Amino acid sequence: MTILVTGATGNVGSQVVEHLVKRGADVRALIRDPSKAVFPAGVNVVQGDFLDIDSLRNAMSGVSTLFLLNAVVPDEFTQALVALNVARSAGIERIVYLSVIHADVYVNVPHFAGKFGVERMIEQMDFKATILRPAYFIQNDLMIKDVITGYGVYPMPVGDKGLAMIDVRDIAEIAALELLRREQAAQPLPLNRINLVGPDTLTGTDIAAIWSDVLARPISYGGDDTAAFEQNLKQFMPQWMAYDMRMMGERFLTDGMLPEGGDVERLTTLLGRPLRSYRNFATETAAAA
Repeated sequence: MTILVTGATGNVGSQVVEHLVKRGADVRALIRDPSKAVFPAGVNVVQGDFLDIDSLRNAMSGVSTLFLLNAVVPDEFTQALVALNVARSAGIERIVYLSVIHADVYVNVPHFAGKFGVERMIEQMDFKATILRPAYFIQNDLMIKDVITGYGVYPMPVGDKGLAMIDVRDIAEIAALELLRREQAAQPLPLNRINLVGPDTLTGTDIAAIWSDVLARPISYGGDDTAAFEQNLKQFMPQWMAYDMRMMGERFLTDGMLPEGGDVERLTTLLGRPLRSYRNFATETAAAA
């Protein structure tokens, strides 16, 4: 009984591997370049790519449970559908898929719409899956820590609806627990969706106030200008991705990323501990600077 983890060298995937190994699972990691693999002892590393069908077939041979995580790339949707089709051919029924919260709401945001299409395939083809729907990753804000600390501004377009930001470490642990739950079940379990949220729903002003407290100096919120946000992102990412992120930011402003009733309690019970907060992250980040 083997669990295959895709996206295994990323922030989420690598931590999923670690959690699974600690809990005694038989883990296989699919990565493009095995020479860059740094995994715990016992992890079976296989080289492959979502668009290299033969390598994907090889990676999925003998696998019982799949963790499907696709990077935000122009052909993300194609890659995910190919992976699911190959998984189906390999007889893999038990799947945990990392989608995104409000994938069915942010329909004009390319990487959200793609994930919603994958969700539809999972459902209509009757995969026995857990669809994890995380809100904004707290650790995304590591990219802007120098702006916060150097210029006294929190620049992300969070708006005033609020985002239920979640720590990547919590995402990874929940994913591992769901993989094990499905792997260890006597029969494949029915489809379910889980919103992955943090303990607090924060506005841009709320986040600026947290940084002000942590840094003991004023930090202002200045993120509602999504056009400027796009231009800044274009300095270090492709234009299509910067535009995608701008579209996401505009939906932050109009819709937010809000938890449903009971989400926080459900995750707290699942983890057996409180969810990590944005304040914890800001405190850790400031201390490490």
